[in-house]
Amino acid sequence: MNPLKKLIGETVIYGFTTILGRFINWLLVPLYTRVLSTVDNGIFTNLMGYVALLVVLLTYGTETGFFRFATKDNKNKVFSTLLTSLASTSIIFLVLCFAFLPQIVDFLEVGNHPLYFILLVVTIAIDVISTLPFALLRMEGKAIRFGIIKLVNILINVGLNLFFYLLCPFLEKKGITVPFYQADGGVVYIFVSYLVASIVTFLMLLPYIFRFKFVFSFSLLKDILKYSYPILIVSVAGMINLQGDKILMPKILGSGDEALAVTGIYGASYKLALIMYIFTQGFRFAFEPFFFNYAKSNDSKKIYEDVLLYFTGFGLMIFLGVMYFLDVLKYFLDEKFFDGLVILPWVLMANLFQGIYYSLSLWYKLTDKTIYGAYMAIIGCVITVAGNVIFLPRIGFMASAYSVFTCFLVMTVLSFILGRHFYKINYDIPKIIFYFAICLVFYFVGRMIKFEGNWITCLARLPLFVLFVYIFVRREMSFLLTKDFIYRLIHKK
Repeated sequence: MNPLKKLIGETVIYGFTTILGRFINWLLVPLYTRVLSTVDNGIFTNLMGYVALLVVLLTYGTETGFFRFATKDNKNKVFSTLLTSLASTSIIFLVLCFAFLPQIVDFLEVGNHPLYFILLVVTIAIDVISTLPFALLRMEGKAIRFGIIKLVNILINVGLNLFFYLLCPFLEKKGITVPFYQADGGVVYIFVSYLVASIVTFLMLLPYIFRFKFVFSFSLLKDILKYSYPILIVSVAGMINLQGDKILMPKILGSGDEALAVTGIYGASYKLALIMYIFTQGFRFAFEPFFFNYAKSNDSKKIYEDVLLYFTGFGLMIFLGVMYFLDVLKYFLDEKFFDGLVILPWVLMANLFQGIYYSLSLWYKLTDKTIYGAYMAIIGCVITVAGNVIFLPRIGFMASAYSVFTCFLVMTVLSFILGRHFYKINYDIPKIIFYFAICLVFYFVGRMIKFEGNWITCLARLPLFVLFVYIFVRREMSFLLTKDFIYRLIHKK
């Protein structure tokens, strides 16, 4: 099978299932922005920033380490060793959290709601342990099975959100009392939904966990951690680059409801960029095992060149699509969140450059020079933190949008320069720059098209979007336009 077709197929599956959860969260944005206040949304945004960071810390690069060290002969030993390590550190994490619960909830400014934190840390521990069996499914190419488990997680999470935030209030109005439900529960039911979904997911993964005999090798773990610790630094710094603004914002702007409200407005608007994040993360899930598997192929570098070009082209299509239809998409949010929409072009491009950086980053993983990934991530982290600390008090949440964009742009440029030295791949940079230029021209032209009706405005911009898609597909993926391909697609041959 053509390796690029395999990558595209697995990207679709992983993007449709693993990242579908994030897409569903995006579809829940209209609900959250209407049933939660800006302050409650700020609490949710802030806490989920910490959750994302803690998950990365507690998995400490073991997914990539598993892909790197697991072979057909020693898969059992690697899996069992890493699973034991993850379970042990997760238990230690839970013990420490409960031991210092009062101090932690005060620091997070949720002292009146310690249940929020308790629900989240238990969910984190379960999700961390689940990452390894999910990695096993990815390594074995069981994308469908992987997707089914993820889909069950999504359905449970969404179902419980709809139950608590739509059905329960409806029943209460009809005079029907629902046990354990309180009308003023706020964001607690979001966290309850996450926990229940994670527990069910873990139970579904148990057969894959018990498939292996228990084997633990400290020397093997030491070797894996030596390889993975730079990946951990990369992941932590990368997560700070993505979530640092939402974590820092309430602290920098001052404690209190006003700072949380600003965080909530920023976080809700940021979620409209989730379409790009879904695309880049779906690509990441498929691309990592892909480039390890094809590293020894004679045409591997040519494949990597094509992957970057196609990824960039599709990412630019998403950018134009979101910005052209923003006049309609903005109504996913309640009107009290509209002030944050100005960040959208910057965070969309930031997420696109994150994906480009990830595609370029294969050089330091294939050459075992992961320490360079750590260096670049730290540089990006410094840009993110410094940009927020210095400029947030001066220009508000636009400082966060500018910072995350600058961070990933700089990291992309650095990775390209270093990659040419250590693992040279002849990416067609002039062609990629050409498509960026065309996209930006189309974007600014589209901004000048404005009518009284939002739908009319979007439809008037649609020919520009179609033209950009046609230009890219016609020049780079003309096989999609052939009669033979269309015939096989229609008849599923």
